[in-house]
Amino acid sequence: MNQLANRRIFLRQCLAWGATGGTMWLLACAGSKKPPVAKAATPATDPCSDLTGVDPTDVQKRKSLGYTNQSPLPDSQCDNCKLWIPIKEGKECGGCLLFTGPVNPEGHCTYWAPQV
Repeated sequence: MNQLANRRIFLRQCLAWGATGGTMWLLACAGSKKPPVAKAATPATDPCSDLTGVDPTDVQKRKSLGYTNQSPLPDSQCDNCKLWIPIKEGKECGGCLLFTGPVNPEGHCTYWAPQV
């Protein structure tokens, strides 16, 4: 039997089982070799936490530098660091010279250095 005929029989069985018993249909169709479809990432409510489109290497770099969105030290925040890239007009987040992606003005990392 050729592959096309096998697919047709398989689809007919799936449709028939789907109408008569959901469990049987699920078991019969579970062997599909199709890769799972990735769900779209929902944007974070905080725009400075939304890393959509940021290269995974830079996301890892942020982690390795100990970046956090909220500084544990009130006097050592990103917006008073010499590596801070100021917020552009119409935006809510700044940036950093060490990595790409949005940076919270109240954030902090282990490379914080005071502005001179």
